[in-house]
Amino acid sequence: MQCTNGYGILPVRCGYPLIHAIRRQKCWLASLALVLLVAGAAPAQVEPTLPKITVGIEKAKGPNDVAATLQILFVLTVLSLAPALLILTTSFVRIVLVLSFVRNALGTMQMPPNLVLIGLSLFLTFFVMAPVWKRVHDDALQPYLNSQIGYEEALRKGVKPLRQFMFRQTRDKDLALFIRLSKHPRPRTPDDVPTHVLIPAFVISELKTAFQIGFIIYIPFLIVDLVVASALMSMGMMMLPPVTISLPFKILLFVMVDGWHLIVKSLMLSFH
Repeated sequence: MQCTNGYGILPVRCGYPLIHAIRRQKCWLASLALVLLVAGAAPAQVEPTLPKITVGIEKAKGPNDVAATLQILFVLTVLSLAPALLILTTSFVRIVLVLSFVRNALGTMQMPPNLVLIGLSLFLTFFVMAPVWKRVHDDALQPYLNSQIGYEEALRKGVKPLRQFMFRQTRDKDLALFIRLSKHPRPRTPDDVPTHVLIPAFVISELKTAFQIGFIIYIPFLIVDLVVASALMSMGMMMLPPVTISLPFKILLFVMVDGWHLIVKSLMLSFH
């Protein structure tokens, strides 16, 4: 039996699958064209735009451009030296050393951890230096930003409160040492002392003060260690480390006297 399907007479039965007839008539070309049409109609994928940062060197058009470039270099230099300035020209050295002595005297190894000690030292430093930095902000930074004073005058006024703080904490003996080593003429007033001479004198003075406080902190804990060691020796327990027994007693003693309160109070009062 033959039947027609619009393309002519096919030598197949009327129940023959339609797909076979399409293949025989090479209708795959129409299917391919349809696929291409759909692909062409699909919206093109938009590539995301990313910002591009460029750093270039151009010819300066005037003295103002050169001055701006030098100011940027100076700011970058100050930012790179900011950690050293924060450590060596503030109360941070004394505070962090005393807190480290407390931990070593207790014998608690890494408790409190270094992150806690450094964080507490930083916030105590901000507390001690807040009046100094407020004077720097009011006398130097704000007038300079408001174009009321020049750069050199702002630097001179900004360093003055910091120098006064360091002079109060620096021993005359240490200051005389660095003045003599630098072969600088004997100063008549504090303003005659260069800053590069004052800073190392201030640092070694802070180290000495911190070690003196640390020695005082060690005494009561040393007594506890001696008492525990003597008790163990009298009982014949020579193989038992005294630190194992004395550590709980030292922690108990430190908690009962509210040690952190006393240490922080003594530190804050030592700067006045």
